[in-house]
Amino acid sequence: MKRIFSAGTLLFAVAAFAAKPAADPELMIVDGVPVRVSEFEYLYNKNNTQQLEHKTIDEYVDMFVDYKLKVADARHAGIDTTASFLNEYRQFENDLAKPFMRDEAVVDDLLKESYSHLEKDVTVSHIMLPMRPGNDIRLDSLRSEIIAGNTTFEDAAAAFSVDRGSNSRGGLMGSVVPGRYPWAFEKASYDTPKGGVTEVVNSGVGYHIIRVEDIRPSDGEVEASHILLLTRGLKPEAAEAQKERIDSLYKVVIAEGADFADVARRFSQDPGSARNGGSLGWFGRGMMVQPFDSVAFALADGEISKPLATSFGYHIIYRTAHRKGKDFEEFKKSELKRMESDERANAPERAFIDRVAPLYGASVSEDALRQANEIIDRAGKLDLDVLAEIEALNVPVVRCSGNTLSFAEILGGSAPAGVMATDMGRAYVADAVDAAFRSQVHDAARKSLYVENADYRNLINEYRDGILLYEISNRNVWERAASDKVGLENHFLRNRDKYTWKEPHFKSYVLCATDDATLDRAMAFANTLSTIDPEAFVEQMRKEFGSSVRVERVIAAKGENAITDYLGYGAEAPKADPHSKWKSYGSFAGRVIDAPEVAADVRGAAVTGYQGELESRWVKHLRNVYPVEVNKKVLGDLKKKYNDR
Repeated sequence: MKRIFSAGTLLFAVAAFAAKPAADPELMIVDGVPVRVSEFEYLYNKNNTQQLEHKTIDEYVDMFVDYKLKVADARHAGIDTTASFLNEYRQFENDLAKPFMRDEAVVDDLLKESYSHLEKDVTVSHIMLPMRPGNDIRLDSLRSEIIAGNTTFEDAAAAFSVDRGSNSRGGLMGSVVPGRYPWAFEKASYDTPKGGVTEVVNSGVGYHIIRVEDIRPSDGEVEASHILLLTRGLKPEAAEAQKERIDSLYKVVIAEGADFADVARRFSQDPGSARNGGSLGWFGRGMMVQPFDSVAFALADGEISKPLATSFGYHIIYRTAHRKGKDFEEFKKSELKRMESDERANAPERAFIDRVAPLYGASVSEDALRQANEIIDRAGKLDLDVLAEIEALNVPVVRCSGNTLSFAEILGGSAPAGVMATDMGRAYVADAVDAAFRSQVHDAARKSLYVENADYRNLINEYRDGILLYEISNRNVWERAASDKVGLENHFLRNRDKYTWKEPHFKSYVLCATDDATLDRAMAFANTLSTIDPEAFVEQMRKEFGSSVRVERVIAAKGENAITDYLGYGAEAPKADPHSKWKSYGSFAGRVIDAPEVAADVRGAAVTGYQGELESRWVKHLRNVYPVEVNKKVLGDLKKKYNDR
């Protein structure tokens, strides 16, 4: 049995984080743990939504009390202290808190910023160095040389840039297509004025300096189809033959009544678009190879281009429509996914932490950081010895909700990678302190959220109690009913009249063998066994015959199984399956019985019945062990609210 919680469960309305909680009186106290009205109502309404039969408040109170008593029993059994429980619960607690602990205004601002990029076409050149230590400093020095006029951007790109697609053109890349480059690269390109050169940009794939060559209003997007005949890798004579073919196809598609899509499906060598009649969908400037890009945007809607050559081959373009840009809602869906995987992903959470930190008196001691930096500066590096000296500083570094953290608590257990230079060492310590500060504020905010937000609290309680209920029920009911053979058999004997059949059943061990001789040996061996206990019998048969004989314990009414009809009821032998290795069948200890003899004869039903018996006994025990107090006035108010008399 799995506990499944869909992502949709988390997407309920988020109230203002610091709002005062509404009146939420205690409805009951179960084993000393108070239950508020909001939690009861949340589960009551959820239950009545999911169940076909509506339950009254009084009926549900009894069910609810049993539920809470089982949870109390789980706590007394220590399940809530196990590592498996704590890991699962903490993970869910963190996941559930995320929608509440983020600044949605920041999300909106980031979306608006990236959407505004669709309004402009920005052409850039860049110089790129690989992501290696020191390359950012090296590129910054190169930028200073360019700004000072000691070298040109073009010469520097040709000499140093590792982007082979642009270095031979003086670094010229072309248009920066929104959404197709790392966000840091895109943002720097759109934030820089025409003619400007950016500071060093870390795109995650390399270090860059970017020069903005041109900024102009966006041409929007066009919708087009094409026919492609490939020439890449062909010998000159083969390429010339493709040119003759594309010219012939051009005459076909411009003829009156021609169907461009049909011609594309039959002759285009672009498999991705040919199956769709050559359709390339919508695309913006810079998304297609030149001169395809320029021609597509120069055409009028409904116009077909003359054949043109690109690095792929010969094309005919049919432009079908154009638009100024994507609809915001359409853009928003894809951009939110993109934001989740780049440096913007944590911005809403960081903004939230910054906003609520003062509520918890959270701060970082600038004096403590100054002392740590002095130690690093004096040593001229950061290594394990310097780190130990910083950890020995007996000063509070981070404060939050009346608690303090020292350098030893923040840095203890961490170690810098080798020896760090002064600046990197300072950054290492500052980052660790910032992470500790944010972690402290996050924990404080999550605790406040539990107190202040009933929706969050009720779902957390439901999930926590669900884990405990599953584990304690598995231990006391489900697993026990399946494994307690003696108890199951006694339950069957006490309730034999409840386990009946409408018609007789054939009860037997069915032996399946690879041939008649093997079946004869198996039947002879079966007759020598001193026990017919199901598990012992099957185990001994497997040990003796291995994979040449299959043993199954079956109980079947007439008409339920072709083999048991043949072995037990005298029906015709089933037709041999040519794909099966089992060719011969026999029955050992087979007989037709009118009613179940032991629990194993009706195992599924008997286990279910025994589970019900164990459940009933367990609840009766819990009612006697753990105290329950119900506030009758509050309960009466609830019944009035739901017209429950």
